[in-house]
Amino acid sequence: MLFNSYEFIFAFLPLTLLGFFLLGRWGKQRAAIAWLVLASLFFYGWWNPPYLILLILSIVLNFLLGGWLARSVARPVGSRRLVLGLGVAANLASIGYFKYANFFIDNLNAVGGTDYHLETIILPLAISFFTFQQITFLIDSYRGQTTENSFLNYCLFVSFFPQLIAGPIVHHSEMLPQFAQAKIFRFRPGNITVGLTIFALGLFKKAVLADGIAVYANPVFDAADTGQVFTFLEAWTGALAYTFQLYFDFSGYSDMALGAARMFGIRLPMNFNSPYKATSIIEFWRRWHITLSRFLRDYVYIELGGNRKGPVRRHINLLATMLIGGLWHGAGWTFVAWGALHGFYLIVNHAWHWLRRRLNGGTVPDSTFAGRLVGWLVTMIAVIVGWVFFRATTFDGAINILTGMAGMNGVALPAAIGVHFAGLADILRDLGVIFTPGGGERFVTGWSWVIALSVIAFLFPNSLDLTRRYRPALYYRFDGATPKSWLATPLHTLAALRWRPGVAWAMLIAVFATGGILALPQVSDFLYFQF
Repeated sequence: MLFNSYEFIFAFLPLTLLGFFLLGRWGKQRAAIAWLVLASLFFYGWWNPPYLILLILSIVLNFLLGGWLARSVARPVGSRRLVLGLGVAANLASIGYFKYANFFIDNLNAVGGTDYHLETIILPLAISFFTFQQITFLIDSYRGQTTENSFLNYCLFVSFFPQLIAGPIVHHSEMLPQFAQAKIFRFRPGNITVGLTIFALGLFKKAVLADGIAVYANPVFDAADTGQVFTFLEAWTGALAYTFQLYFDFSGYSDMALGAARMFGIRLPMNFNSPYKATSIIEFWRRWHITLSRFLRDYVYIELGGNRKGPVRRHINLLATMLIGGLWHGAGWTFVAWGALHGFYLIVNHAWHWLRRRLNGGTVPDSTFAGRLVGWLVTMIAVIVGWVFFRATTFDGAINILTGMAGMNGVALPAAIGVHFAGLADILRDLGVIFTPGGGERFVTGWSWVIALSVIAFLFPNSLDLTRRYRPALYYRFDGATPKSWLATPLHTLAALRWRPGVAWAMLIAVFATGGILALPQVSDFLYFQF
């Protein structure tokens, strides 16, 4: 079931809230949790009921293994490591079969000239997310950092529907203690109001903004994979359109997940924090898919040795971690390339910080506005290049678009623009720009979308900034406070843009909600559902 669907908004969500709070009001807290678990399993099974069995089996296996690990602290380390290893391997094997089996067979056939064949395997929804979440539970249980004796509570930890499908990836210790508080089971209008506000903003981002600009991204990438050649502006239109489609799609999902959870009085971890305002790749990964970054840092990078074994090993660990992160997103070499690119970016970024420390007596100096602006521009270009590989389904398609973005196929504009701006057109022709017939309306509307969404993403406060005073999410700080953005605009501190209950904000949020609901007939899956 999709967050952005009539069934969810007008039936599933209100009925689930009603049952949860009625049972809680009658003092049936365990029954309320059971109701929420059953509703979450129904939510998951709505998409493909047979795969509900896979989710339940995964929950049962990991609960038994995690419980044994938590209770066996006094047992020999070797046996506990063996059980942990078997548990992690079983989880990874599940992902490996459903997500990577056909990818492995295809590459084996390509290298060995063989003709092995597997039937098409339908990827179970959310398998990467609920599997990674349960791996964290096993490792935390092994470390003695968490324990769970209630199977019902564990089912809720894994299946809680706001975070089940595409994250955030939560720790057991972050969510279950909240459900242990009696106040959670009491209806609180404030939670409903804050939750609906964040949910409505997310719905608008997804249904109106992300899906609205998608029509300028998808045709370009689809054509690129067939070998079509693009000029400079055509290629940049497609790349920038996808850059903002993915941004508002994932930002919209993150808001809707946080908003839905908040209606139950639950605060999920912040998973998205205006990543396109980042002034470095390091900062980008502190803002984009924050809980995945945390997982990769804590359970991959650090386990590989982190930065404890010298700079060379640190860079190898960074690259290996990002390669795994790339492959996690999809079974394709373009995802591997995307991960490798970001690994390389991070290595260069850390090397730059090292150089600045050396030149400044051991500390990194504060950046000037000009320095932050240049850092932001370089970061955005690097991210956009990476998104081309992320979106393209073939290497040839990605290279086709990047070749056009580099200007290798020339620069072209619709002839209608030359007619309307005759004087400017003569100058552009002298510079080598050609004017082609047709496409003027699509060109103007496409770039209008790009410019409008650029202003929103780069300059405006995000949903969590607007509702910050109401503690909309669990916040994490990586290596200190969130770095200063490239441009500290007055919009971020303007009191009028801080959400509060009232008629004016209620009317504005109603407009966003109405716009999102009216766009639902053209409903589409969230992009992260495929991962």
